[in-house]
Amino acid sequence: MQSNDARTLLNCAVPTAITGGVAVAVSSVLAGGEGAVGAAFGTAIAAAFMAMGVVVLEQTAKRFPHLFQSMGLALFVVQFLLMAVVLSVFQNTSLFNTRAFAFSLLAATLVWVAAQARSHMKAKIFYVQPEAEDERTSGGAKNASPAGSPS
Repeated sequence: MQSNDARTLLNCAVPTAITGGVAVAVSSVLAGGEGAVGAAFGTAIAAAFMAMGVVVLEQTAKRFPHLFQSMGLALFVVQFLLMAVVLSVFQNTSLFNTRAFAFSLLAATLVWVAAQARSHMKAKIFYVQPEAEDERTSGGAKNASPAGSPS
């Protein structure tokens, strides 16, 4: 995993975990132990699906860079469909409070997506490769080329 992808994963996981802690506390006050279990499970599901998405997207970028953008869009659709399936599977469960589960799943997902957007905006990833030091000192007037293009 590249360092910027690991940083993105960390920048997303920390706020999501904090949101999960708040959701567990609020749910335990409002719905008791079942609410706390539902909130913890919802946060864990959201974090797992979203982290899996970051890892899959990173692997796609490494192997198939030409599919990166379309894979990102497809991945978000699949993640949200899987979450809808999880919500429908657990809609009548008696293991935990389903409202706490659903609201914490929603909150954790929204926080993850917002943190991921913020992390990508703050990342300083070169899209133009800077000139090498020896090319600048040799007097060659070579322009910087876009990253990934042949020099």
